[in-house]
Amino acid sequence: MSNCDICVNYVYDEEYECYSCLVNLDEDEMYRFLTGGRWECPYFRRDDEYGVVRHQI
Repeated sequence: MSNCDICVNYVYDEEYECYSCLVNLDEDEMYRFLTGGRWECPYFRRDDEYGVVRHQI
């Protein structure tokens, strides 16, 4: 199961002063997310700031 806290799409919104997801989920995806089932977000990407550096080496 994906964790929003470590996803690259989960960013801080200064206007609303809270974290939010940049991806707009459709109705079915949002329902699965809110019901807390074993749903894995298809848009999850780990926020790995050192990934680019490792790739260059």
